[in-house]
Amino acid sequence: MWDYLKLAGLGLVAVCAAIAANYAHDLAYQVNAITVMLAAGIAFLWVLRTAGDPKPNVQHEYFDSVIRAGAIATAFWGAVGFLVGLVIASQLAWPQLNFEFLQGYGNFGRLRPLHTSAVIFAFGGNALIMSSFYIVQRTSAARLFGGSLGWFVFWGWQLVIVLAATGYVLGASQGKEYAEPVWYVDILITAVWVAFLIAFMGTLFKRKEPHIYVANWFLLSMILTVAMLHLVNNAAIPVSIFGSAQVQLYSGVQDAMVQWWYGHNAVGFFLTAGFLGMMYYFVPKQAERPVFSYKLSIIHFWALIFLYIWAGPHHLHYTALPDWASTLGMVFSVILWMPSWGGMINGLMTLSGAWDKLRTDPIIRMMVVSIGFYGMSTFEGPMMSIKAVNSLSHYTDWTIGHVHSGALGWNGMITFGVLYYLVPRLWNREGLYSLKLVSWHFWLATIGIVLYASAMWVTGIMEGLMWREVDANGFLVNAFADTVAAKFPMYVVRAAGGGLFLAGALIMCWNLWMTVRAQPARVTQNSAVPAE
Repeated sequence: MWDYLKLAGLGLVAVCAAIAANYAHDLAYQVNAITVMLAAGIAFLWVLRTAGDPKPNVQHEYFDSVIRAGAIATAFWGAVGFLVGLVIASQLAWPQLNFEFLQGYGNFGRLRPLHTSAVIFAFGGNALIMSSFYIVQRTSAARLFGGSLGWFVFWGWQLVIVLAATGYVLGASQGKEYAEPVWYVDILITAVWVAFLIAFMGTLFKRKEPHIYVANWFLLSMILTVAMLHLVNNAAIPVSIFGSAQVQLYSGVQDAMVQWWYGHNAVGFFLTAGFLGMMYYFVPKQAERPVFSYKLSIIHFWALIFLYIWAGPHHLHYTALPDWASTLGMVFSVILWMPSWGGMINGLMTLSGAWDKLRTDPIIRMMVVSIGFYGMSTFEGPMMSIKAVNSLSHYTDWTIGHVHSGALGWNGMITFGVLYYLVPRLWNREGLYSLKLVSWHFWLATIGIVLYASAMWVTGIMEGLMWREVDANGFLVNAFADTVAAKFPMYVVRAAGGGLFLAGALIMCWNLWMTVRAQPARVTQNSAVPAE
């Protein structure tokens, strides 16, 4: 009966999408409608093919098939996002790479939001969904709640990625700092995210372990807070049901405040709290040591979630935002440094008694470097929120260096380590295909990050100083074009660093592929045993 209800729903979606494509007011909407129609059609044929088949009794097993799909998607979207990042970094160094024959679809303005969404929401989002499903099952000793709900979350998220990406390239977005997809994609995001919450919470409710491990606290705070951020920031009224145009609910300084409340907390909860959940599970597992201090992890959690939500206004110093509001954001940002470093110390000290593993285990090396970048970024961020520093750093490439040292160093490296940990276990392999390739990946990625971040720190500080330089009469010495010309060497270094980082990710993809394809299988039992 359930299969036939799914067939009816998918058929209705396909028909509605076909009608929408026929009456579309703009190209982006039409392409997205056709994409939804094709996705619904493929899903319809798949459900039709399997309808009526006897369902195996798998309640005693973990739901790992969706996690395997998530690992593949994480690696794939990571490579895509890093490639687009290298392209736009090269376009900034060599503007002629904004190819005219692409009719503007391949220029920096279209590809920049594509890159941002690909690395944050495609690469990072798949990593978080995959890790959440793995961690909550193992620490609850229970199969993922909701049956095929996990597959809806996975495939729904991939559809969101494709719709948002094609929309950005074709010029359909909310035009905000993080670009933001248009109204109908926002509705799909909400549906997928609610399903994610239900699957996660349902698994916790039916857990066999009385204790809820701290990693699940961080992951649940990420899921709940991102839902709130999305609903408030993306609130809009569509102009027409057959077009991507929409009217924002906010304007002026209110819109700026909401954008940076969202923007900074997307960093705080999506890219920090969620990945800390990954750290608190996978670092102890790879190190084969318990968390250094469970009490400190709880203090870290509560301090982080109470403080982070207030820090967003520090992006709006010296703007029309009331001074008290931006000062409040600055104060909370500075205070936030303490719990952040408490978490960093907790992660690093988990290796107490196992530091020798850094010489022999490149996966642990990646995880430790990621924690180091987390500590560095969470010191640099509060420092940059201070008004005196912010007056120099804001709107310069220093901010870009800060963002990428955190994103590539913290989020990227911990995700790479998690993939190297998970893939042999998810596919029941004896081990990775090549630890030497992991070492190559580690060094390429680390050198790439250092080149990227240091180039942006140098050019950002130089840029800020050139903007404020005045002559004896009080007139500005440098035109804006002068600062752009002076930054060229550092932009070349940034592109080189991005190229090294991408090369490391491609080596990882090859290593993981060969692990699945060439490594001998090991006999394991995929049953819901007590929490690992």
